[in-house]
Amino acid sequence: MAASSERLPQPAGNTLCPGCQSAEALLLPCGHHLCQDCLTLCQGELGQEQAGCTECYGKKLLDSVLKGLMDSLFQGQPRRAVVPQTGEECVDQGQAALERCSTHGENLTRFCTDDEELVCEVCLREGHEGHDSCCTDEAAQDCKRELRSALRPLQEMLEVLNTAKQSCEETTDYIKSQARHTERLIKEEFEKLRQFLGNEEAAALNSLKEEEEQKTQKMKEQLDKLAGEIASLADTINSAEEAMDTDDVTFLKNYIMTSERTECRVQKPDEVTDTLIDVANHLGCIKFHVWDKMQTIIQYTPVVLDPNTADICLMVSDDLTTVHYSGEDQALPDNPERFSYYECVLGSEGYNSGRHCWDVEVGDCSEWALGVVSETMQRKEWFPPNPERGLWTICLFAGEYHARTTSSSSLTVKKKPHRVRVQLDYERGRLTFSDASDNTLLYKFKHKFTETVYPYFSNTCKRHPLRILTGKLLVIVD
Repeated sequence: MAASSERLPQPAGNTLCPGCQSAEALLLPCGHHLCQDCLTLCQGELGQEQAGCTECYGKKLLDSVLKGLMDSLFQGQPRRAVVPQTGEECVDQGQAALERCSTHGENLTRFCTDDEELVCEVCLREGHEGHDSCCTDEAAQDCKRELRSALRPLQEMLEVLNTAKQSCEETTDYIKSQARHTERLIKEEFEKLRQFLGNEEAAALNSLKEEEEQKTQKMKEQLDKLAGEIASLADTINSAEEAMDTDDVTFLKNYIMTSERTECRVQKPDEVTDTLIDVANHLGCIKFHVWDKMQTIIQYTPVVLDPNTADICLMVSDDLTTVHYSGEDQALPDNPERFSYYECVLGSEGYNSGRHCWDVEVGDCSEWALGVVSETMQRKEWFPPNPERGLWTICLFAGEYHARTTSSSSLTVKKKPHRVRVQLDYERGRLTFSDASDNTLLYKFKHKFTETVYPYFSNTCKRHPLRILTGKLLVIVD
């Protein structure tokens, strides 16, 4: 009975009911207060047979909602929970392995640096005797420092990869722009050729038409002459025939006059020569003759510049024969072929045999360098230019001419050259520089070349460009 009476509501003195604020609140077994009217209403709403507490029901309902929400948010993740009986904090199975020793049930408060694992105090005494250990906070900081050190090269590599990716994207855009520009220049060149061929075709057709008109006119004049002679002769014949048709007296009377008319001597027409179209003249070797004339608009350059090797402060002309120094960096890809510390550009074709020659117009350019460089010359770093580094050049700098050797030999010139001739004899190992106007020798390198070399051009004068001169094209018929 005593136990049964404890489960019934008891008077609570002057405590107010939290629902209707009535002073006749009852003390419920759960420790909450509720008046009889609210208790009856609660039982009716909740469908309970015994006394029910709205506060307890609301708390259970809220706990159920929160638990469902937490389960959905942290599904599959270890999280803390509270044991209702003792109020002590515990963890689920996944987290327990990290915070409590699976062997001894003690908190994992130490970290064995020798075995690199979390241990409890009992583990230190029993299985890790003589091992170095530290508290978990200190171990965590040390491990984080090691992890940061391990991440640093990865982060640096990530930055390198991002930079390379950006460079590839920029290069892709430049390739498209370069292709469109080159396409436009190709179309312009072929349009010039088409225009030239169109003019030549028109000239050839016009020449044919003129010859046709001349010879047609000549034949017309001959036809007119023959027509006149035919008409005169036919008239004489007709007169004689008419006279012979008259009576004898009349015929004899007019015989002498008729006979005199028939005595006219008609000469055979002269053979007219050169009357047909000279087909051979119009069609014979027509392609060769057109090509021969085409040399007036076609220029041969012994060396063509490669813009992909040009320093970003240099500008190469559309015909790839002239290099200007702008003094300002252009937005160009930093491709491996491009020079970074020398204001230079290379020829597009390398040489590993034979003899080669090209003339360069230096004009009034105040700072320039000419020569050849080896294919393996470093292009992304600066070093003193000399043959030991794979660079054979002469230059004009600060008003003085030098051969770029280890000792930087000074050159004495009688007059300022405006055109410099560069001659390479690969097999003999000779690289000669001379004044193209009179072949005065400026300097000669002697070196046994063992790898491909490329023509080298450098210009740091803003006012005047360097220009490769066109060569003479000779046609030899075998």
